[in-house]
Amino acid sequence: MKKSKLIQLFVVAFIFIVTSCSNDDTQPETPKNYVLVHGAWQAPFVWERVKANLEKQGNKVIVVELPGHGDDKTSPGAITLDLYKEKVIDAISTIDGKVILVGHSLGGMIISSVAEAMPSRIEKLVYVAAYLPVSGQTLKELADTDRDSQLGSEGALIFDTNDYTVDVKPELIVNLFIQDGTPEIQNLVVKNYRIEPLIPFINPVMLTEQNFGSVKKVYIKTLQDHVVSPYLQNKMIATGKVESVYEINTGHSPFLSKPTELSSILTKIGAN
Repeated sequence: MKKSKLIQLFVVAFIFIVTSCSNDDTQPETPKNYVLVHGAWQAPFVWERVKANLEKQGNKVIVVELPGHGDDKTSPGAITLDLYKEKVIDAISTIDGKVILVGHSLGGMIISSVAEAMPSRIEKLVYVAAYLPVSGQTLKELADTDRDSQLGSEGALIFDTNDYTVDVKPELIVNLFIQDGTPEIQNLVVKNYRIEPLIPFINPVMLTEQNFGSVKKVYIKTLQDHVVSPYLQNKMIATGKVESVYEINTGHSPFLSKPTELSSILTKIGAN
């Protein structure tokens, strides 16, 4: 075979390999460890499709079930933010290497406290429509500054200081949490709804620059959010020393209304 023909074949083969690799951008070069933390009034079921998508790409994924949520029967009066933190730390302790720790809504308070406790184990903190506190803040204090949240509208929340719980008016659940979901998804949220333990809402998070401040932070903004409004999200991003920001055009539960798009964002975060 002539030398010029061999060169042509080599060039064609090289172009084919490069093109094939560039089209397969869903596969991470190095699999990542993701730990996913759900928010208030929800449970691990909300992460199921995102977990499946990430695992298809070869990543290891753990979804944490917080005490008092899902199938867990811990009494609300025994549940604190520290108890949530320890549950997440226990999950991370089962994994070799660093993790990308993802928190939704209330989960932002939890992952912040985990990063303070074990910063060397966290590759990145990812806040999905999540509360991003400064040291000494409680979730309630942060939420009270959200002028646009429909969760804070009069009568939306029902506090029971005897049972240490906080409830949402049933007729508001869909509009608050999943107004952009299909009827099937909306019914799933209503079916799995549980009253929320109250004490973690009023527990402050104590953070330091040395620990929490040393961990990279990413924020995923939910542009149609009725719970943590874009107004508050922008405020927290401005004060939270966030490294990068992504946007998704959903309500408060993007893992349910647009799981494929959210999975893609999490994959990009892992690769960058």
